[in-house]
Amino acid sequence: MSSALIENLLNILPDFIQASKETGIMLLVGLSSAAIFGGALGTFLYLWREGGLLQNRVLYFLVGGLVNVTRSFPFVILMITVIPLTKKLAGTSIGPLAAAVPLSIAAIAYFARLVELALNEIPRGVIEAAESMGASVPKIVFSVLYVEARSPLILALTSLTVSFLSYTAAAGIVGGGGIGDLAIRFGYYRFQTEIMVVTTLTLIVLVQLIQVSGNILAKQFNHK
Repeated sequence: MSSALIENLLNILPDFIQASKETGIMLLVGLSSAAIFGGALGTFLYLWREGGLLQNRVLYFLVGGLVNVTRSFPFVILMITVIPLTKKLAGTSIGPLAAAVPLSIAAIAYFARLVELALNEIPRGVIEAAESMGASVPKIVFSVLYVEARSPLILALTSLTVSFLSYTAAAGIVGGGGIGDLAIRFGYYRFQTEIMVVTTLTLIVLVQLIQVSGNILAKQFNHK
């Protein structure tokens, strides 16, 4: 490795640390929103479906349709579309907190479907057994559904996190900051290939660590 290359990497280190923090902020806000709101939304979609514990075809059709529409938007277009909402919530349209708004919207819709699919895998007999013992719907949700679907839910969250990393990289295109923004500003616009390589390798390593960790956790909670 040449001295000039080493010097370039050392000069970019403060920016790389800052970009990593920005990516961390986007991940924290987006994934927290997805876990809370997307998890709840996916649960209600499961309950509202035909044959569900709270069957409601109208709500399932309307909310499910909204989720599908949100998921169909290319992320960059979604970021531009929700700029007015972003300014109201974050006070600005640039930076990691601003980017976290469209990221959260996309993540909530994406995770809602993953939660619904995970809950659909639970055998109907398990739910009927809980109903026969007089368990209420909230009791069934928290003591049966979430317990039975722990492993698939962990894998769903893992899949979301991996996809979310690519979204945070795309956020750099519109001033969202983060590792993707660093790669574009220094690696692409300034033709510093080594920066592009380092940022890409960093994202690859992060994806591998997240996937492996998720697989291990899912295996531990898989009681089948």
